[in-house]
Amino acid sequence: MNILLVDDHAVVRQGYASLLRVLMPDLQVREAASGEEALSQVQEQVPHLVIMDFGLPGISGLETTRRLRQRLPQLRVLFFSMHDELPLVRQALDAGAAGYLTKNSAPQVLVEAVRRVLAGHAYIEQSLATQLACASSRQAVDPRLQCMTQRELEIFVMLAKGTPARTIAEQLCISAKTVSNHLTLLKSKLRVSSHAELVHLGIDMGVVRVAG
Repeated sequence: MNILLVDDHAVVRQGYASLLRVLMPDLQVREAASGEEALSQVQEQVPHLVIMDFGLPGISGLETTRRLRQRLPQLRVLFFSMHDELPLVRQALDAGAAGYLTKNSAPQVLVEAVRRVLAGHAYIEQSLATQLACASSRQAVDPRLQCMTQRELEIFVMLAKGTPARTIAEQLCISAKTVSNHLTLLKSKLRVSSHAELVHLGIDMGVVRVAG
């Protein structure tokens, strides 16, 4: 079986690829640094599983997953991301992902997730699965989140968590001007007038957790 690991950070990507090769020697692990590269590689050779990062330069991990699943409905996608916000997890699952876990997971958890998804099962990191179950029993997804694009939601979460605009630009490989434009559009769409109001709204929506 072969796996395509999609992550724009070379050191991180190569590290996890090496880890999987050691722990799962029967697997062939290929790498892609962007959504565009992933689409190209899948066109050349269809993998049994795509391990997808959320934040990618250019086409986001969500949009890449949607395009891959539209082209190949049976393709299995496992999100492996630093993001643990429930709205982003829900969007990943809605895009057709078979699983989701965070990069805080132990190597054994990643291996277990890969094995289960390859076997045709769903896999969601236990803490996230519990939060999703509790949240779905309490309330529906805020409709204001549903009207955002994938990139808007990603930037909204990062801004609400207090990530500086310059850092967002660097992590998403976009310009600071583009981040500023997104912030302006988000304020208009969410009807807030300041960054502070945006942060409070993020807390109210559940995309940011306040330490107790």
